[in-house]
Amino acid sequence: MAESHLQQEILEQPDTLQRLIAAEKASIHDLARLIRDYNPRYVMLAARGSSDNAARYGQYLFGAVNQMPVALAAPSLYTLYERPPRMDGALVIAISQSGQSPDIVTVVEEGRKQGALTVAVVNDAESPLARSAEHTIELHAGMERSVAATKTYTASLVAIAMLSAAIAQNEECLRAIETVPDRIAQVTAQSDSILRASERYRYMNACVVVSRGYNYATAYEIALKLKELTYILAEPYSTADFQHGPVALVAEGFPVLAIVPEGRLVEELTDFLAELRQRGAELLMISAHEPALRLAQTALPLPAGIPEWLSPVVAVVPGQLFALGLTLAKGYDIDQPRGIRKVTLTE
Repeated sequence: MAESHLQQEILEQPDTLQRLIAAEKASIHDLARLIRDYNPRYVMLAARGSSDNAARYGQYLFGAVNQMPVALAAPSLYTLYERPPRMDGALVIAISQSGQSPDIVTVVEEGRKQGALTVAVVNDAESPLARSAEHTIELHAGMERSVAATKTYTASLVAIAMLSAAIAQNEECLRAIETVPDRIAQVTAQSDSILRASERYRYMNACVVVSRGYNYATAYEIALKLKELTYILAEPYSTADFQHGPVALVAEGFPVLAIVPEGRLVEELTDFLAELRQRGAELLMISAHEPALRLAQTALPLPAGIPEWLSPVVAVVPGQLFALGLTLAKGYDIDQPRGIRKVTLTE
């Protein structure tokens, strides 16, 4: 069988990210200097779909690394309700693959009207979103033919990480970002084994995807891939929220896909997942932490030594491959999921 566009684009990610880092390093450095001079009161992130999950990552990263208050925009306030909030003194960052969604463009246009500093993180430098913003970070991902976003998602995360590190003037973080393409290549080298592992879940029709902190975004993105490609009911949760009621879902054989990064959360997450295993959960584990991987019926290993703040860029890739494999196992159209289009124009 010929590779699908989706599989090709998952495997392209190391090259995509190397291209992005090389092409945008200097301009992001200059943009970061402007942002420091501007000294924003807060960051407003605007996005939809997979890009909204990238914004969730940005919410943690700009908060932790740059100690900036971060808000996620509610685009309907700008369009349907025509009641935009005050944005004076804000750094408005819009994230989009196509740059075409009218509601995200409207957020940026309103930000400029109110005097905010505006940045578009986008794969099409000639798009309406790029034209509406003062500054653009181009993703350099090339055309993404599959409906399900993969390389544009990880490119968005890397662009956000580069900007955050540059604002903080943290050379160690910038050097760490340059190691990401090789880390992802280590994961994609395991693609055949991940595709085979997914066959076990051919008849799965519901699951939860859990993590916490920086990888809250990863839980959302993997759940989205499972929904749009395999049509299963995949619900994302912070493990903290999951304990406030939804944990009652877990019974014998109930699938739980968990992302356990190395770092501050590793022991807490591992202990909680051990409790779920005792309840009979079927655990799929994305981690480099051996005690966590030993808990799993299906282990999807990560390379060791990835800083927790950078781990979402790599941790999402086994989830992308698992969703691809499950789509193949279920016999669905990989590149054209039912009922959705590549570019969704929301007002």
